[in-house]
Amino acid sequence: MDFTLNDEQRLFRETLRSFVDREIVPVARDWEHEGRYPTEIVTGMRELGLFGLAVPEEYGGLAADTVSFALTFEEISRGWMGIAGILGSHSVSCWVIARHGTEEQKQRYLPELATGERRTAIALTEPGAGTDLQSITTTAKKDGDDYIVRGTKMWITNARHADPLPVLVKTDPGASPAHRGMSMLLVEAGSPGLEITKDMGKLGYKGTESCEVVLDDVRVPASQLLGGVEGRGLQQALSSLETGRINIAARSVGIAQRAYEESLAYARERSAFGQPIGDFQAVQLRLSGIAVRLQAARLMTYWAASRMDAGVRMDTESGMAKIFASDAALECATDAMRIHGGYGYSTEFEVERLYRDAPLMSIGEGTNDMLGTVVARSLLAGKATIG
Repeated sequence: MDFTLNDEQRLFRETLRSFVDREIVPVARDWEHEGRYPTEIVTGMRELGLFGLAVPEEYGGLAADTVSFALTFEEISRGWMGIAGILGSHSVSCWVIARHGTEEQKQRYLPELATGERRTAIALTEPGAGTDLQSITTTAKKDGDDYIVRGTKMWITNARHADPLPVLVKTDPGASPAHRGMSMLLVEAGSPGLEITKDMGKLGYKGTESCEVVLDDVRVPASQLLGGVEGRGLQQALSSLETGRINIAARSVGIAQRAYEESLAYARERSAFGQPIGDFQAVQLRLSGIAVRLQAARLMTYWAASRMDAGVRMDTESGMAKIFASDAALECATDAMRIHGGYGYSTEFEVERLYRDAPLMSIGEGTNDMLGTVVARSLLAGKATIG
């Protein structure tokens, strides 16, 4: 049993940490409050090759192992979780295309996606369908060699920069069960009828846009059907969520790590009643609680990632890691704010952003309540075991 990173992973983490400390940490607070898009940071991530994380080497990507994938989102989220969103949606979409696309689709898109020359996202959620994807209402009706797509997608990260945008649709709305009539289409930017209507206002998760996307009779060539076969869209979408949940768990670890760092520094520097507040037992207990939850979340996330690298089914493991790490992120952010006292509520300190970013982790890639039932059903069915 080995709980250590290998030499390549350690070097990768050091490179990432240096980039984050140099390019993200000094500007995150000001840019987040200004609502400024982080163009310079995106350029830096392109130069590091990070847009190719989930792209196979034969198409110019890094083909990173899943532990290194998790390290990327942990380190970037330690600096600014919103930036991780830019890379996260792109990487999940790249993974879907690489795993499920036709060879023609892979050749067409993956090389430019690997360099960041193209960027992408994934459009699953709708105003009336989030966790329950089988309830989507966006349709794609066959018309000769094209599909005519009509519907609305919501909360789509990277929507303004996505080309192509994989869109989950119903090619057979009357199918029973519903998933047999669901497919995914690769919709290219600039397609007539495709419109990004607005950016959603958000409590946190800033730095990247989350958009409403309207598809008003968008004509999409049949060659853009992901994988070339109808009826596999839900399977393709759900397979991507295993990677996505590792992504969210790792982002949660990054938030918790930053909460720990800020709290430790503040407990050493801040004095009250003639002594550092770190000398008070109440502060010590909160600080140790942050450290314990942080390290447990990190180990669970790396465990789930290593299971994926071993090539075994890990939907239960990724779900467990996402549930635990996202809960830990919110608890650590809350305790960090308490350690900071009144300053924790100030926009001049980092912890208020952590407090606003953390709640999304329990919602993204499936709510924790839903994932809890998924894990339980897997255990009851004997598909996974603990101990």
